[in-house]
Amino acid sequence: MDIMRAYCLSLLLMLAGVVCAQRADYNIVPLPNAVAVDTTQVFVLQSGMTIAYDTHDEEAARTAQMLQGWIEEQTGVKLELKSGDGRAAVKMQLFPSRGNPSAVSEMYSIVVDKSGIIMRAISPVGLFRAAQTLRKSLPVAGKQQSPCVELPYVTIQDEPRFSYRGVLLDCARHFFTVDMIKQFLDVMALHGCNQFHWHLSDDQGWRFEVKALPDLAKKGSVREKTVIGPGNMRIYDNIPYGGYYTQEECRELVRYAAERYINIVPEIDMPGHMLSAMHVFPELGCTGGPYPVAPHWGVMRDVLCGGNPKTLDFLKTVFGELCDVFPSEFIHIGGDECPKERWQKCAKCQAKIKELGLTSDPKNTGEGGRGSQDGRSAENKLQTWLNHEIEQFLAQRGRSLIGWDEILSGGLTGNAIVMSWRGIKGGIEAARQQHRVIMSPNVYAYIDHPQLKDYSKQPQTTDSYQVSCSKIYSFEPVIPDSLTAEQQKCILGVQANLWTEHVAYPEHAFYQLLPRLGAMSEVQWCRPEQKDFENFKKRLPRLEKLYDLMGVQRCRQVE
Repeated sequence: MDIMRAYCLSLLLMLAGVVCAQRADYNIVPLPNAVAVDTTQVFVLQSGMTIAYDTHDEEAARTAQMLQGWIEEQTGVKLELKSGDGRAAVKMQLFPSRGNPSAVSEMYSIVVDKSGIIMRAISPVGLFRAAQTLRKSLPVAGKQQSPCVELPYVTIQDEPRFSYRGVLLDCARHFFTVDMIKQFLDVMALHGCNQFHWHLSDDQGWRFEVKALPDLAKKGSVREKTVIGPGNMRIYDNIPYGGYYTQEECRELVRYAAERYINIVPEIDMPGHMLSAMHVFPELGCTGGPYPVAPHWGVMRDVLCGGNPKTLDFLKTVFGELCDVFPSEFIHIGGDECPKERWQKCAKCQAKIKELGLTSDPKNTGEGGRGSQDGRSAENKLQTWLNHEIEQFLAQRGRSLIGWDEILSGGLTGNAIVMSWRGIKGGIEAARQQHRVIMSPNVYAYIDHPQLKDYSKQPQTTDSYQVSCSKIYSFEPVIPDSLTAEQQKCILGVQANLWTEHVAYPEHAFYQLLPRLGAMSEVQWCRPEQKDFENFKKRLPRLEKLYDLMGVQRCRQVE
């Protein structure tokens, strides 16, 4: 019946002299693994046709509803939803693979031929990826919408290169609303990203509600003022700034992200970057305070006291509630930029070092026998001990610890995952030790840095090196000359990081993100031999029309 109705619709359109001016194009971002197009034949998708899916599958139903909305919004073509029907114009078919060890395989296929559009996958997330690919292939017609779209015949076979495809948003330096984060997640889903790294605490603000410690968010989230001067100039606005997320809001975002097959990786940075917590509980610092919530940026010398037993109690309380709210396998503990100056002079820290029998490695010993800040000093080993305690605590809850590459300094704990940000050396070293690695080197992945050479043509940002689209696109996370084939398997994936010291508003955040996330998505998704920056630039305008349709800001130059 559907085929007959489609034929009648086509005949009516022809008789009415209506030309189907809209045409699909499969040159999308990120580029699928294999695309075979026959441009001499087309299937015409028209209003009144149907999307068929398994109505008993909640996830398939949700994806079908999303696809229906995307098609109508972009093209004006209104499709109906119905139970699985072989005669439907768009068919969403799920074929779970027997004995497949991966229950979340993202592999999918799309076939367009005379029978219509068939999307197949072995898991619900694969169907979602297929729906996104179809969405991006369709035109964004605006006022030129018509009741039909031509789709050239095609066969697409696709799956991502890396299992971890992340983006970090720093909500500690500047606070963003739940609605803005939902929009951020929508943009991530458009690019095939699946890990939202949520930076929830830092010296400048605590953003996660801990019910056992109600003052932590209420007081630790507020700084009295914020630095506004450029560079190292300490000019302040003298305006209190704050905001935090309730656990109910966090759970709502977990649900929203999961519907888009994105996992939220929460980060509570420790033992450094903790002034916002020490402001509320000064006994957790080595000196006893007072510790104001930091009004400016940088690395602070006051950190949690590694020798105080209350520190571990505090961290277990925080991470315990974090695990209750976030189901993520991965929990990020930070571990970066933790100066040991206070620990070197703290009686409690030195007593704990003695109790644990920690000593500085002779080869790293510097002046005074204290050990190099970057080497395996006794103080760095104390941080490793603290990391290990939290790792064991998380492991009891079925979670894996992620830390920035500084966690290498005192020796890695058993199952720690290293996020390599100071270049790729830390990631290479961790992989050689058979630890899992996420590559996120600052010179390729830090999108808080300017994307254009001309600073006057973009908002104020970190006044340092340029991280352009072409720079990001050139990044290759797996270095065969440095790692064996077995060690290369330890590279889980790649992440882009948006730090917000100089990013206070959603419009600026999306400007920093786009279109650079398009370039990063091809690093995360595509095989190296597929990548071609000039070809990427030709495919980008179609994606940028979707940015505009979604109402998000973007940089309009690509360098």
